[in-house]
Order: sequence, then structure tokens, then C-alpha cells
Amino acid sequence: MQDAPKVPAPLLENGHIRLKRCRHGAMAYNARDQYVGRSLDLYGEYGEEEFSLLAQLLKPGMTALDIGANIGALTLPMARAVGAKGRVMAFEPQRAIFQLLAANAALNALSNVETRHAAVGAAAGDIVVPPIDYEKGGNYGALALGSFEAGERVPVLTVDGLGLAQCHVMKVDVEGMENEVLEGATATITEFRPTLYLENDRCERSEELLTRLLNLDYAAYWHCPRLYNPDNYFANPENAFANLISRNVLALPNERDVKVERMQRITDPAVKF
Repeated sequence: MQDAPKVPAPLLENGHIRLKRCRHGAMAYNARDQYVGRSLDLYGEYGEEEFSLLAQLLKPGMTALDIGANIGALTLPMARAVGAKGRVMAFEPQRAIFQLLAANAALNALSNVETRHAAVGAAAGDIVVPPIDYEKGGNYGALALGSFEAGERVPVLTVDGLGLAQCHVMKVDVEGMENEVLEGATATITEFRPTLYLENDRCERSEELLTRLLNLDYAAYWHCPRLYNPDNYFANPENAFANLISRNVLALPNERDVKVERMQRITDPAVKF
């Protein structure tokens, strides 16, 4: 009988919060989170195939936005990729998750990361984040906002309202509100033509999002990374996520004429992946 894989013990554990040395630095996480926390706990990383793509796009000195940053599993390596002269602005509306995001930036001494406890959308205002019991197991990152009446009112910002002097990359993972984020970033996208990396797993909203990208004169490509990385940081061979993937879109300004290999180009926004 094969021995169970051995993963490192936490450096610190307090209730449902654990701290481990992970691929991209020290990470505090909720061990009862179904995907992000579980992946960090078992593999010492989360979304590594996503970052492998982002790593090809990020250069020292760049400004990048991590909209829907969760606890910073991608914020941290993004910040290291843009270097001390670069800047990453990370946004997260759920207070308990935002606190872990800010803690992870601080634990890793990333002074080029600016964390914001806010949502990002089409227009400035506020939005209600419902009360959640984070001690219970769940997929906390899948919370879709916009329909709740009771809870904490959190600011909604727009990308255009940030007054950015430059913007090179926008990573957007906001559970169905990706189109609203782009609507509130129209001027920024028009001026700076950043690379866009967007979650697109809501079938009912996909055509609207893809149509907007094509109308902005972007070339769009499907990118569907696996949740489990066989070459994970803890060398854990046990796949806890089976064949689960993330359904994302990489969008590049057409004027760059970049050759993209091994990714399916989207020419008809009505066609489902």
C-alpha cells in the first residue's frame, strides 16, 4: 500500500487559519476554503498555470491590476514579476479575505503592492457583501455580488477612477462581473491598451463579455488551466481536483500583432467553449 503523500506542517495554525511557506512566499490562508485554501495546503500553490501565462506578460516596472485578488495567491508572484519599480493594485471586497490578502503582502515585504478593500465595477458606488461563516467549508471565492440586501456595504471603484499613469496588465476574476469591470475601464483600456486576463465561466454572460472585447479591437483566446499542477511545489502526486479547470480568456490588442501558440482564438462571441 502506497504511503499517503507528506505535505509540510503549518508554520502557524490558529483555528481555520494556517500559514505555510509556499512557492511564492509565506501564505496565510483559510484551510477550509474549498479551492484556494485547499490547494495551498496540499500543494503550496494555487493557480500556477495561470501565473505561468501571466509571467510571460509581466515585466519589471509595469503596473498591473489584480481585480478579485482573493488572498493574493497570484498577487504575490505578480508583484515579484514587476519588481520594486513596478506596481500591483489588488482589490478584494470580502473583508475576511481582504485581511488575508493584506497580511500576505505584508508577510512578504511587498511594498509595491497596494491592497484595496473594495469591489470594482462599471460605476463608483457601493455594494453589499453578505455575512459569511468562514469557519465552515466553502468556495468563498465564488461569491457573486449584486443581489444581497443585508451585510456590509463596501465601496465599488472603477478602473477609470483610479487615475493611473500607466496600466499594462489587468487580471480580472470577479464572478460574473467582468463585463462591468471593463465598462468602468473603457478610458483606461483606450489610452493604455493593457493585456487583459479575465475569468469567463458564466455561460449566460460570456457572449456579452466576448463581444465587448472584440469591439475594443482585442484578439481573444481561451485559456483553461487545470487546478491541479503535477509539478506542484510540495511534490504532492495526489490530485484532489480531478479534471477541474478554470475557464479564462486572454485578450491582446490587435495592433500588437503577437503570435499566440496552442490557444484557441475566439472569433465568434456566441460560440461556447
